[in-house]
Amino acid sequence: MSTGTQAIDRAAELLSRVVLADEKPGFGELVTDTGLAKSTASRLLQALERHRLVHRDDTGGYAAGALFALYASRHEPLDELIALAQPTMQELSDATGETVNLAVPRTNTVVQVAQIDATFLLGTVNWVEVDVPPHCSALGKVFYAAGAIELPTDGLERRTARTVTDPSDLARQLREVLAKGYAVALGELEVGLDAIAAPVTARGPEVIAALGISGPSDRINHRLDALGELLTHHAAELSRALGAPAPTATQRKEGAA
Repeated sequence: MSTGTQAIDRAAELLSRVVLADEKPGFGELVTDTGLAKSTASRLLQALERHRLVHRDDTGGYAAGALFALYASRHEPLDELIALAQPTMQELSDATGETVNLAVPRTNTVVQVAQIDATFLLGTVNWVEVDVPPHCSALGKVFYAAGAIELPTDGLERRTARTVTDPSDLARQLREVLAKGYAVALGELEVGLDAIAAPVTARGPEVIAALGISGPSDRINHRLDALGELLTHHAAELSRALGAPAPTATQRKEGAA
């Protein structure tokens, strides 16, 4: 590795630790966490400060610099989410060939904000900005289970013979969503249309978005478990890109059990 590339990698690691930290890390903490020599860490942090990428406050803690605030002021958060999600959505599309959607919760509704169309002619529908009842939707069930939108208390609209219309039945499904890590909707919105969705988080535990895959039942139903595993893996990767902490060794072990 060239010296120049190594310096960039070390500076990027310092910057990442500062930006993703829950509390402002001090110089000693950054040195310990990165394993860098004090002189190297000091030189790199000074360079990051000069370029307004980090800022050191009066207590000695480091925080994201002014350039981050300037960038944020010029870009809508939703646009940033969509941009960050696009590579993950493309990977899911390449792996499955099915329609891939990104949705966010708004009040008590599900808003689909980005889509990659299926590679198949059958099943290609543009769902962006289409109003879909959350209880009929895998994306909506993710948000219900996470508390991102309020649970309905009255009878629910029936779209097909498989639509869940009893709030107690929906509550049972949502417990399964929390246990499995993903939600399914099997012919509940339209006959012959199946969908799977998984939650996306950021720095906090709140679910801020959901990734979904949908397509005809004869292409989806027989591989629900495999698609659910693939989707939760990619949703977790996107969550980490948004600042969510990596799972601990214990959590990885439990997930593999």
